[in-house]
Amino acid sequence: MRFLHTADWHIGKKLHGYSLLDEQRDAYEQIKKIAEKEQVDAVVIAGDLYDRALPSEAAVGTLNTMLVDLNRQQHFPVLAISGNHDSATRLGYGQEWFASTNFFMRTRLAEALKPVTLADTQFFLLPYYEPIQARQLFEDDQIRTVNQAMERLVKAMQAKFAPDKKHVLVAHFFAAGGQHSDSETLVQVGGLNAVPTELLAPFDYVALGHLHRKEALQQVPTMKYSGSPLKFSTSEAEDTKGVWLIDTDTTPVTVTFKPLKPLHDLIVLTDSFAHLMDPERHYPVTRDDFIAIVLTDTTPITNVMQRLKTRFPKIIELNRTKQLTVTPVDLNIQQVQRDPLALMTTFFEQVTQHPLTTAQEKWARETLQAAQKEDAQ
Repeated sequence: MRFLHTADWHIGKKLHGYSLLDEQRDAYEQIKKIAEKEQVDAVVIAGDLYDRALPSEAAVGTLNTMLVDLNRQQHFPVLAISGNHDSATRLGYGQEWFASTNFFMRTRLAEALKPVTLADTQFFLLPYYEPIQARQLFEDDQIRTVNQAMERLVKAMQAKFAPDKKHVLVAHFFAAGGQHSDSETLVQVGGLNAVPTELLAPFDYVALGHLHRKEALQQVPTMKYSGSPLKFSTSEAEDTKGVWLIDTDTTPVTVTFKPLKPLHDLIVLTDSFAHLMDPERHYPVTRDDFIAIVLTDTTPITNVMQRLKTRFPKIIELNRTKQLTVTPVDLNIQQVQRDPLALMTTFFEQVTQHPLTTAQEKWARETLQAAQKEDAQ
């Protein structure tokens, strides 16, 4: 069979205050078109369907529309699990009748030991879990870490393997060797929750969610993070987002990446303020793209964000390539007793490494005179 592997939709997520629902709807439409064109037999969503445990009404409505369309209108079997951002209880509500349309939503750990069989493949749907849930499931107080839990879970799953089927694990966790980006909530404490890839070797394919880059795990060709459909941080600005297609009729399974094109891209621009504001200079962006600005200037710029937004309305970050460092200077009595304007001028040059401009010096003198006049009254 052929199935599509995606994850980390994070429906309802905002990027520095900007709603991403339009971008998420567009990404979904592209995923659906890939599924249709490639004639997949199922769609796998490996966790974090929502961005938070209590999603907004708009997020709930958006995800419901997507899942109903994918499963009820397009008739794709859908296999999904809850991630660490999801509320397992809320996401799993109604799953008893979802299965009537081949919509398999798994949010409880015990359900991972009951495989879903489609065509030549058994799917083991392992939702995000904490070690205490494994202790309770196996009634074993010795289970203290995710690694110990995974050893027991994989062994229990192997006992359910049908010899004439391929075996796929769908899971949401941090696998050893994976590299995370800034937009992820890292589910690990002291490395204890990083699952060794060797534990997952019995499966023909492991469809992972949680890390937002498809390159996060590269040493094992049949274990993949799909990555998020959208860029959620500047650390992902150069990433190509997409989904995986998996064909199980070969040994090993065949894995193919299909890219997605962002509706509005996330782009980092590094340049001087003057160049960025120059209308004659053109950058590969649109007014609706999300922009991170890295200024090369070392001088202070008044109202810099407001001025930049007149050209790049959706600025999500503003940084500088060179952060100025100031070394405190000890002043003697004679220096301290200098007139205030001279002291301010010296301080400004120490902080900015540039002298006052004529306009700045005029403003400083007028302000000082007004303050002195006020004190004299």
